[in-house]
Amino acid sequence: MNTESRTPANDPELIEAEAAVWLSLRDRGLSEGETAEFMRWMQEDPRHAEVFAALDATWQDFNRLAAARPEGAGEGDADLLAPRLRPQRRSPWIVGGLAAAAAVVLACVGVWQVLAPRPTAETDVGGFRELRLADGSVVQLNTDSAVRTRFTAEERRVELLRGEAFFDVASNPARPFIVSAGGVAVRAVGTAFNVRLRETAVEVLVTEGKVQVNDSVKGGNLLGVDAAGAPSLLVQGEMAVIPASAVAEIQEANRATPAVVALVAPVEVQRALAWQERRLEFEARPLGEVVAEFNRYNRTKLVIADPRLGAQKFSGSFRAEGYEPFVRLLEQSFGVAAVREGDDIVLRRAQ
Repeated sequence: MNTESRTPANDPELIEAEAAVWLSLRDRGLSEGETAEFMRWMQEDPRHAEVFAALDATWQDFNRLAAARPEGAGEGDADLLAPRLRPQRRSPWIVGGLAAAAAVVLACVGVWQVLAPRPTAETDVGGFRELRLADGSVVQLNTDSAVRTRFTAEERRVELLRGEAFFDVASNPARPFIVSAGGVAVRAVGTAFNVRLRETAVEVLVTEGKVQVNDSVKGGNLLGVDAAGAPSLLVQGEMAVIPASAVAEIQEANRATPAVVALVAPVEVQRALAWQERRLEFEARPLGEVVAEFNRYNRTKLVIADPRLGAQKFSGSFRAEGYEPFVRLLEQSFGVAAVREGDDIVLRRAQ
């Protein structure tokens, strides 16, 4: 899109129309050249950024309304129904032209449901972020995680680039929701599940509904087949662990290697998802695993200098950033000596 020298200085309707086009282009993903042109357009006139932001907020409200339940089907969206605490005051020419701008969006993308949030979102070490997608789905990002979204009229696709995320998917059988991570594609219609991308494996935990777990390249089912020969599904209370080596084998040899599937007790599900409350919970876990989890959330790293210490079992519940109380507990109750060395805290058996 080339907007250079096209927008008259006092033509708010054309500004709104161009903002609508940029909104649709952003949501399907801007190329490098389009990104540079979009930034130039935003900087040409202060009104460009203001109108773009206003239109973006309006479409987010429209999309959230589409996901609302009909009367009698349950509680409404409390956030949407609640009054705005700090309402924005918009100029009359902004409000008056939104309908025209919306028409331009419809002409550009064909159907408004394809609109999606910004393509990429991430968190830093120790960070947490909740994303409300345009279709009504919610994504929670754990520490040091990143996702990329791409919505079309046919499907909703999210790629987990690193880390861990929980997906609460708005039901829409006509547009399946697919999460890809490390060569694994998790396909859902309306469900809730957690995906963690490790260096050696992908973990999928279903907390509501059921999902398919497929090879994202060749499309084969990674869970094997049931007694009737139909592709198996991962259901509520089950976790699948798909080793990265198995995915590579499938993609190279074109033969299915079923994932490892296990039932997960409700208390274990709670522990696995405690990160949503910024907590870490352990029950008889090797200290090496406990330390690795703390290191995910903190820039100060814990280092176990004695392998025998790393094998010692440990239970407890801590704030994710609470490595210091954790170290003090080790010193006071578990015979551990802790010494700070640069940015690390080295743990050894006390003499």
